[in-house]
Amino acid sequence: MMLDYDVKKNLQEVLATLPEHVRLVAISKYHPAEYLQAAYDEGQRIFGESHVQELQRKVEVMPKDICWHFIGHLQTNKVKYIAPYISMIEAVDSMKLMAEIQKQAAKNNRTIDVLLELHIAQEATKYGLTPDDCRKMLDEGLWREMKNVRIRGLMMMASNTDDETQIRNEFMTAANFFDEVKARHFADAPYFDQRSWGMSDDYPLAVECRSTMVRVGTRIFGPRVY
Repeated sequence: MMLDYDVKKNLQEVLATLPEHVRLVAISKYHPAEYLQAAYDEGQRIFGESHVQELQRKVEVMPKDICWHFIGHLQTNKVKYIAPYISMIEAVDSMKLMAEIQKQAAKNNRTIDVLLELHIAQEATKYGLTPDDCRKMLDEGLWREMKNVRIRGLMMMASNTDDETQIRNEFMTAANFFDEVKARHFADAPYFDQRSWGMSDDYPLAVECRSTMVRVGTRIFGPRVY
């Protein structure tokens, strides 16, 4: 299959804009394995998918040293399918989901990294925990018993708007909340260090607002292929 988009060139351009401490999650959902392979050949190792069946197909044909991130809303009944190999589940928005990740990770004798998803954006369609919900869940402390789940940090999506001031405010709200959570619950946990915000349209702003992990798809792979 011929690539109708210059994946390698686009990837290099994105990487050139990122500071050394910011990791790139190449959002590869709806793109064929050939596109992923082109990015892999250029050194990319973290890929983000949001559909379990599509992810399973790609895991079978792609190199085994890829770190797969699940980036979409994950139903609890689908966790068992990805638990054997997923590196990180980026959008944990309930204790119910975290408990299922713990159960399936333990079955596979693995520890699975997760990020807690914050809902700060103004659209009602976004998933995630409000800061108050997140405080309550962490204060209750059930997560401390989950030995096969490791909370690595927070993730969020900004509002879908051209208002840069609003986007910046949302990113900084998340960054400040990260500091609060770190001090309150993870002061002695060096692994709690990830702030995942920023996508193709707003990742440079996200980096200014202390993001450590950006999720970029369209800018690398072009419009969705399937």
